[in-house]
Amino acid sequence: MLAKVKFCGMTRLQDAALAAEIGASDVGVVFADGPRRVDPAAGRRILDAAGATVKRVGVFGTNNPDVISQAAEIAGLDVVQLHADPSTSDVRAIRQKFRGEVWAAIRVSGTHLPPGAEQLFDSADAVVLDARSDKRLGGTGHALPWIELEADLARERGSSAVVLAGGLKPGNVRAAIRTLGPDVVDVSSGIESSPGVKDPWLMREFYAAATGQRAS
Repeated sequence: MLAKVKFCGMTRLQDAALAAEIGASDVGVVFADGPRRVDPAAGRRILDAAGATVKRVGVFGTNNPDVISQAAEIAGLDVVQLHADPSTSDVRAIRQKFRGEVWAAIRVSGTHLPPGAEQLFDSADAVVLDARSDKRLGGTGHALPWIELEADLARERGSSAVVLAGGLKPGNVRAAIRTLGPDVVDVSSGIESSPGVKDPWLMREFYAAATGQRAS
């Protein structure tokens, strides 16, 4: 397998169920502002539809530990993904309230990882690399400059898990994996027919390209 697959931005039960059927390792719902936002109760129903074979990820646009822990409990999360430019202190604060994994997003602008990236790699269970946008936190469809980031990532990641997001789709995900070697590739808009509505064919094609295996 080249990389594990996280299908994110789920808004429909049938899409979450298909993600698990195809073979995704992680299924995500978004609690941050944007076209794919759901509330924690709806997130629970969507993630329940994926069953017990996947990690249940919630994407947050806040670093408030109380808000996050309450939503995580309602939705039954395995993973909290902090997407609002979290610091190492934010990660530590969430760990006091939440017993699952904490993923910290680094939103990249330009061709280098920002200052403080190394500390996040050391403190979070995984670091999510995504493209920075002034309009929304994620799901923008903008790809990262993989080649330019290769040296930075090799130097700073150590043994930490890397989740690569940002403009991935069936046609480019294998090149991204070969360049940066992420543990997980994270896709949302690249498998959609419209925001929040996943395309089954694109989901299967993405999985096959990312893993080197045909979907189940």
